[in-house]
Parts: sequence; C-alpha cells; structure tokens
Amino acid sequence: MFNVYNFPIACSIIALLYGCFLIYNVLTKNSGTDEMKEIAGAIQDGAKAYLNRQYKMIALVGVFVFLLLTWQLSLLSGIGFVIGSVLSGVAGYIGMNISVRSNVRVTQAAHEGLQKALSIAFKAGSITGLLVVSLALLGITIYYMILKNMNLDPKVILESLISLSFGASLISIFARLGGGIFTKGADVGADLVGKIEAGIPEDDPRNPAVIADNVGDNVGDCAGMAADLFETYLVTIVGTMLLGSIFFKGAIQEKMMYFPLGIGAVGILTTIIGTFFVKLSKKENIMGALYKGFIVTALLSVLAMGILTYNLFGFNSCTIHTIDEIRFSGLNLFYCTITGLSVTGLLMWITEYYTSTKYPPVRSIAEASNTGHATNIIQGLAVSMKSTVLPVIVISLGILISYLNAELYGVAIAATSMLSVAGMIIALDSYGPVTDNAGGIAEMTNQPKNVRKITDALDSVGNTTKAITKGYAIASAGFGSLVLFAAFIEDLSHYFPKLECNFFLQDPYVLIGLFLGGMLPYLFGAQGMTAVGKAASAIVTEVRRQFKEMPGILTGKEKPDYGTAVDILTKAAIREMIIPSLIPVFAPFVVFFSMYLVVGIEQAFVTVGALLLGTVITGMFMALSMTNGGGAWDNAKKYIEEGHHGGKNSFAHKAAITGDTVGDPYKDTVGPAINPLIKIITISALLLLAILSKSF
Repeated sequence: MFNVYNFPIACSIIALLYGCFLIYNVLTKNSGTDEMKEIAGAIQDGAKAYLNRQYKMIALVGVFVFLLLTWQLSLLSGIGFVIGSVLSGVAGYIGMNISVRSNVRVTQAAHEGLQKALSIAFKAGSITGLLVVSLALLGITIYYMILKNMNLDPKVILESLISLSFGASLISIFARLGGGIFTKGADVGADLVGKIEAGIPEDDPRNPAVIADNVGDNVGDCAGMAADLFETYLVTIVGTMLLGSIFFKGAIQEKMMYFPLGIGAVGILTTIIGTFFVKLSKKENIMGALYKGFIVTALLSVLAMGILTYNLFGFNSCTIHTIDEIRFSGLNLFYCTITGLSVTGLLMWITEYYTSTKYPPVRSIAEASNTGHATNIIQGLAVSMKSTVLPVIVISLGILISYLNAELYGVAIAATSMLSVAGMIIALDSYGPVTDNAGGIAEMTNQPKNVRKITDALDSVGNTTKAITKGYAIASAGFGSLVLFAAFIEDLSHYFPKLECNFFLQDPYVLIGLFLGGMLPYLFGAQGMTAVGKAASAIVTEVRRQFKEMPGILTGKEKPDYGTAVDILTKAAIREMIIPSLIPVFAPFVVFFSMYLVVGIEQAFVTVGALLLGTVITGMFMALSMTNGGGAWDNAKKYIEEGHHGGKNSFAHKAAITGDTVGDPYKDTVGPAINPLIKIITISALLLLAILSKSF
C-alpha cells in the first residue's frame, strides 16, 4: 500500500537529482581566461575560508546546545537539533560553492549574449533554491516517520521536531548576521576609500578590498539567504504540524499534520517546472523572464494545491472540524493556500515598486541627491519608513482572510503555501550574487564594453530580486512567527493546564513583555550596525595603509594584498556575530526566570508570551524598513550611474554613494538578520515550556 509520506520524500529526491543535473550543467560551461579564473579562484578561496571558520564556531555552540537538549529533553531532541543544523549548513555550503564557481562562467557566457549569461546565472541560483526546500522537506518527513514508527508519546515527537527547527534557526541567525557583517564591512570599506577617496570605479582591481567585497556577496546573500529561508520553511511546516496535532483529534489529525508536508511537496514539483520558463522574450526584459518563472510556479501551485486539498478533504460543505466555533471544509483550506500565494505575489510587486529604478521612490532619492548628502539620507529614510505601509496592510489582510476561513490553522496553511514557492524565490535571490560577481570579474579583467553592458544589466536586476526576496522572507517570517506564537499559547495550556495565563492588554505584565520584546530588535539592530561600522573601519584603515605603503597599486605597477582584507573581515564577522546571535536564544529564559523570582510563574509566562509578540511587531517594521530603504538607496545610486542627474562622478553621484553606504548594513546585515531573530525567540520559548514541564 502506498504510504502518503512517500510523496514528499519522492518529490525531495527528484529536486535533489534535478539539482545535481544543474550543477553538472553549470560547471561544464567555459570558465574563461586564466586571468578570469585567477580572480574567481581568489573569491572561492575567500568564501570557503570564511564559511569554514564560521561553521567551526557554530559547531562549538552546537555541541553545547545538543548536550543541553539531550539532558533536559531527550536524545531524540538532541538528534533533531543536529539534523536541522547539518541540513541547513549543507544547503548553504553547497549553494555558496556553486555560486562562486558560476560567476566566472556568467562573465564568459556574456561574450555569447544575454540569454546564455542569464541562463547560467539563474541555473546557479536554482541549485541553491532546490537544495534548500528539498533538504528541509526530506529532513522533516523522514525524521517524523521514524519518530512515528517508534510509537513514542506525541509530546516527545513534537519536542523532537521543534528541536529540529531550533537547529536550523541557530545556523540561520549566525549565517545571516555573520555573513551580513562580512559583506557590508567589505562593501562600505571598499566604497569609502576606493570610490570616495581614491576616485576609482567600483570593482576596480586596484582596490585591496574588492575581492573581500565579492566574497561577501556570496556568504551574505547566498549562504545567508539559504540558511534564512531553510529555517523559515522548516519552522513553518513544523509549526503547522504542531497546530494540526493540537487542534484536531482522531483520524483527521493525521491528515492535518500531513497537509503542510504535501503542500511543500507539490511546491517543489511546480518550482522545477517553473525553472524551464525563465527565458528572455524578444524585447530582452530580464526581470520579465525571471517573473515568468515565478508566475508559472505560482499558477501551477494553485492547481496542484487544489488537487491535493480535494484528495485529502474534498470540496463539499461537510464540516471537517470546528475550532473556536469556526467551521470549515476543504474548500476553506484551499482558499487559505490561495491567500498565501496571493500575499507572496503582492509583496513581490510592492517591494519592486519601492526598490526598482523604474518607479518614483528610487527616483525621488536620486533627485534629492542633487542638493547634497543630507537630503539623500533624509529622502532615503522617508522612503524606507513609507515602504512598510503596504506590506503590513497586505500581511494583515492575509492573516484576516485565512483566519476567517480556518482559524489559526488556516493562517498556518497560508504561511506554508507562501513558503511552498521558496525554491523559486531563493533562485531569484541567489541569482543576485552570481551576477554581481560576474560584473566584478568583468571589470577586474577589463572585458569588452558589450560584455560589461550585459553583466551590468544582469546585476541591476539582481539588486531588485535580492530586495524582493528579502521582503518575501520578512513576510513569511511574520506569518511563521504568528503560527509559532499560537503553538506557544496552546502548548502552555497543554503543559500547564492548572495555570490561568490570560493575555489582556490592561495587564501590566503583558505591557512589560511587549515593551521588552519591542526593544530586542532595536538592541539587536544596534549591535549589528555597530559591528559593520567596526569591520568597515578596519577595512578603511587597511586599504589606506596599502595605498600609502604601496603607491604603485593606484598606477597599476603593484598588485594589492587581497588576502589581508578577507582575513580581517573573517575575524571581525565571527567575533561580532556571537553575542547578538545569542540574544533571541536566551531572552525567553532570562525574562521568565527574572519574572518568576519576583512575581510568580503565571505572570512570568504571560510576560514571555507578550515578549514574543512585541519582538514580532517591531521586528517586522524594522526589517521591512531597512531592507526596502537600503535597496532603494542602492538603486538610486545605480540610477544616477546610468547617466541621470549628472551621471558618474557628479555631485549627485557622490551624495548617492553616501546614501548607498548607509543603506548597505540596513539591507544586507540588520534587516535580513531580524527574520531569524523573530522566529528563534519563539522556538526558544517553546523549548522553555518543554524543559519547564519536567521541573514544575
């Protein structure tokens, strides 16, 4: 008899096999001249050195957490943590390695035309996307089947799955923050001395920080994004399964727990099909070609999820179950999946509006650059704040519609359907660093103007796709965190049925929790921004030293020492990422025990619950504002470089460089790192409940 769990496993394996085919397809392409290979090799060595050192540091923390979970919960929880950590690390590591090997091949392919260069860049991104979703779904499904077949207490099974999510989350926050510190420390430092002081172009080989900048693109936007969405994907599915186990009993419970796995499986298949539609039209619209892949994936997902929902629940009006007096059928669940996909599409469009050079927000920042650095910053901040309005309205509507259809379980299904297309979204994001590096290699090896024109066009779109995927990641994190918060409330009543923990706004303990939670993203963000400032300062000092001690660098007679800059940033990123990354891990424990010692256990739990909500609310606004604002600043600079407002080296251009420099840590360090912050704090709170249930 066919086991339904074989379906997600089979889909995951198909994605892995297709990913291997793409790896072969990309790596067999021509990698260009010896000079191009030398530059690409330096980027590869730097990225590998950083990621190896980062993973060693994470492994030390991971061993401690594994022992703690095994001691406090069970060996199965410890094993779950290891599985989540390893799979997340593998997805990011392989994706990053393909990215740094694809860049030079894109540069070489640009000699043959835009279509061939686009094809290689997107295939490289698709590898990372497919690895993330297939490994995450494979890990959850197989481990859940093993636990289920062991006839364990459901409580042990769920604790083990939550620990698996925690493993992915821990990797995510380290990868996002550490990679962000590295890449923006390099980018800011290279710009300040290279562009502003020395007056040399971006990606000029005379800049000692240029290789570090290219390395940073991969460890931040490729490995970092992969770990981020791997964690979001995995955490949301586990959270939905958790709600399915809590809200439903009997025969329907198994279907409700399987449903998110089925959604992930059909999403993988539609993503694979969607990759074949990324081709240029006659007008050679790069963004249009990429959007075709997403639109096909989304439309096929609607059809596939309809078939899946119908086969599991049917579309008739018979009630499946009732949650808090809300009655719903399979058709309501299908509406929830459509809601999630619709939210994804709307958020992508809104983010493009605020970050693309085609629309007024970016052009208004470029216009403001005509009157100086300060007006550029003022307008950039205004755009960043305004850019939060429409996304939050869309997210709120998505939550409302899905809740009215199937209560909190419906919200969880909407979040899961959003993440069902994560493979395509990650492909669009990972395409960005590949094309950015390709442009850098073209500049550093003095490729012909027609090649540089193609790589510039690909890179410009890459900036927009990276901004779009960050908006998507933040929104999905918001949905996922709401799911986890609901699981926290339900687990609280399950583990401690005798306690009366009510969350009323007039309760001072709720307000305390909201204030403390609202403060955490600001504390986290301040530490991240400070870390980038320190790393950039170290790079500025190093680049100035090399220019002073080796004057032949600027005349082209001496070769810069690229390795020292990479080493400085590697040490700085790993040193600075540790304390901020541990904030969300320990915050629920610190708040609980502090309140418990002062006011008792009920009030302590209420404060922790409110802490989670406060973190989600301010975290979402900060992340949206920072990523959209930073993307707008970046593309305002590129808009001027296209020849508007005086073009390169004009007064407006210099002001735009300042804005871009401020926006860099906004969009690539702190903003994206808030995503795992708001999820890991909730997972940590769930583990807190599980641990305390054995002691109280």
